[in-house]
Amino acid sequence: MTVGTPRYRELGLTDHEYELIVEKLGREPNDVELAMFSLLWSEHCAYKHSRKLLARLPTEGERVVMGPGENAGAVDVGNGYAVAFKVESHNHPSAVEPFQGAATGVGGILRDVFAIGARPIAILDSLRFGELDSVRSRHLLDGAVRGIGHYGNSIGVATVGGEIYFEEPYEHNCLVNAMCLGLAKTKDMVRAAAAGVGNAVVLMGASTGRDGIGGASVLASAELGEGDEAKRPTVQIGDPFEESKVLECCLELLEKGLLVSLQDLGAAGLTSSAGEMASAGGVGIDLDVAKVPLRETDMEPFEIMVSESQERMLAVVEPARVAEVRAVCEKWQTGSAQIGLVTDSGQVRILRGDDVVGEMPVEALVDGCPLYDLEPADPGSWIYGNRATMGLGISSEDELLALLASPSIASKRWAFEQYDSVVGSRTVRRPESADAAVLQLPESGNAIAVSIDGNGRRVACDPYAGTVEAVLECAQNLACVGAEPLGLTNCLNFGNPEKPGTAWQLDRSVSGLADACTALGVPVVGGNVSLYNEGPDGPIYPTPVVGMVGELPDPSRVAGSAFAAAGDAIALLGPFSPTLAGSELAKQRGELDVGLPQPDVAAVTAACAIVRDAVRESKVASAHDISDGGLVCALAESAIGGGIGCAVDVQPLRDRGCSPEEALFGEGSGGFLLSGERAELVALGANLIGEVGGTTIEIAAGDRSLTVGLAAAESAWRSLSQRAEAVA
Repeated sequence: MTVGTPRYRELGLTDHEYELIVEKLGREPNDVELAMFSLLWSEHCAYKHSRKLLARLPTEGERVVMGPGENAGAVDVGNGYAVAFKVESHNHPSAVEPFQGAATGVGGILRDVFAIGARPIAILDSLRFGELDSVRSRHLLDGAVRGIGHYGNSIGVATVGGEIYFEEPYEHNCLVNAMCLGLAKTKDMVRAAAAGVGNAVVLMGASTGRDGIGGASVLASAELGEGDEAKRPTVQIGDPFEESKVLECCLELLEKGLLVSLQDLGAAGLTSSAGEMASAGGVGIDLDVAKVPLRETDMEPFEIMVSESQERMLAVVEPARVAEVRAVCEKWQTGSAQIGLVTDSGQVRILRGDDVVGEMPVEALVDGCPLYDLEPADPGSWIYGNRATMGLGISSEDELLALLASPSIASKRWAFEQYDSVVGSRTVRRPESADAAVLQLPESGNAIAVSIDGNGRRVACDPYAGTVEAVLECAQNLACVGAEPLGLTNCLNFGNPEKPGTAWQLDRSVSGLADACTALGVPVVGGNVSLYNEGPDGPIYPTPVVGMVGELPDPSRVAGSAFAAAGDAIALLGPFSPTLAGSELAKQRGELDVGLPQPDVAAVTAACAIVRDAVRESKVASAHDISDGGLVCALAESAIGGGIGCAVDVQPLRDRGCSPEEALFGEGSGGFLLSGERAELVALGANLIGEVGGTTIEIAAGDRSLTVGLAAAESAWRSLSQRAEAVA
């Protein structure tokens, strides 16, 4: 502790917050109480700078089974089944220790899903790093990808998709967002609220150590800076094999109806799990730290209460069933201990044997943290530095090859190949074969699709429009595989909300998210907020990451994104009016500035419905949305995927007022690239632009026409794998 600095400040509390704690307790908190308050009043746990904004989001829907406030959201998929899903961040831990930070991020999101009684069936990840010419970024990339693969592969849950972006503002503060989906019988699902005065509180899973202490308050709720290596002890250590046992144990206990409620121990450990369960149930809880199984000697009560040791769950159990619960734990060779009781006191009491070492009102501890109003101010100009990587005046062919080779667009197969994408035998479409992952659900007689998307650079150009685009991108990806959206989860990754510019970005982004979801009729069933993502050089790009789950009736009819056969017609569909604003080409030239066109959500929604129905009725041979890199990159990706070239003319985009360069490289929402029989595409109202065939990619665009060999395009697109091998 810095000499002269109060302990509460070292733990992240302000003077005002500490005074409020003293007022609520009627006295000064002791060390145990101060540690617990510092965690539950941290940004990471209390959402004190974002909770008011999140009230804008639409959360109701006829298919919603569980919404915000539970460990994970869930939607009805028919026949008595529900799909649970959630996305969360593990950014700061991954920036300090990338392998364990990413691995435990996966472990935590898995527990969120099986905590409500759903068996995890799929993982997706959304990753952001600095540019690949940075040694630090390559180190973080390598560790995070290995950590995700290690945990997911070891526990046997398929990693079915994701995204990886490389931008300079993520150099010091990488983003590691993990999403998990699970399948549950609706009748077996359970909530986290503690209930039943006199019921037992049982801790299950791994023993408790000192790893992760301070993770929520010291690490996850403050900016990163110099000397972050010293924060490594605040990063949790994961054990996927222990988690596998805990998972099976919890699902059996829920299937047998032995648990009243269940909560995972994530950020803030026992403090958050016990406090939040008590708050949700309107009860009190007594916990005896002397009964907590430890793996380290001489742990103090405050250490036990704030430890973030992984692979632990907290359950409320009727007294008569405790023995049966512990027998199931023993069967699965995982630990268990009765460590407390549900009370009617309205207090969280921490005991060590007969001694009371902490006592706090649940209302004060969990719900008493002050919620702050942001003070947003539009910065009025681009606040991030630009670095040109492509010179002006080079040919269109060279520009296309440079874009295909750029790390954010190039193939990520080298990463996907480290993940098992088919374990569990549900995966219909693997990464890179379609715009959204598709999973079959024999239990409900249908299938689901899932996509995760975001583009921080475009949100930085316009926080409102960029966030709307992220939602529409997910909807378009689902449409390309014939899926109709059921629900959405999000992870809002931003810088320091106490700074006016960041506050403005967050405020505008949440408004964009709310408006887009309302217009689409897609409820937000849960999510996560990660703030203070800043380093010595400034904040990250504002990065709302959106995960969307949809339903489709027949996975065998799913069209891929690759061109299927020579002679097929190629067409454009949707309200696509591309511009260079915020585009990948603009980034490569170092020309980024504020401003994006405002998406026409209603028109994009109508186009999604047309594409969705066409895919379901097998009226198209391929469907691919147009996103990063514009039409030329979408055409190249479809050609590379099918191993066959194409010849097109972008005159329909010229007719919409686009310049040749905008038609080729411009970006924006609402564009679908389709191929199939000419008559079918015309019947959909699509604009024919060319034909599949040959060994080149030929695009006529006035004076910016280009011809690139398919082999050269594929070599550029796959070049990232060769560069990535050098990382390890």
